[in-house]
Amino acid sequence: MATKKKTLKKPSVKAPKTAPATGTATAQPQAQPDPTALSIGDLKNLSTILDVASTRGAFKANEMAGVGFLYNKLQAFLAKVAPEQKPEGAEAPATAEGK
Repeated sequence: MATKKKTLKKPSVKAPKTAPATGTATAQPQAQPDPTALSIGDLKNLSTILDVASTRGAFKANEMAGVGFLYNKLQAFLAKVAPEQKPEGAEAPATAEGK
């Protein structure tokens, strides 16, 4: 008796849904952030580390001038690049008139 051989259908592979084309023929891969880049937050953390280390006596006397120079330079850079933001809700103080 001859048996009928079943043919298996391969599952069809559908392309994942993507955003509609914006006029470009090829999709640009998203740029990955550079893992070695320094952010303003990193520099603020470095400033804190220098402050804590000097408070704990981590630097020798002959190193203090160099550390202080670098700390002052870092503080000036941070003040220029990212000026301190006022906390939300802390507006200019209201003056009490006619009290």
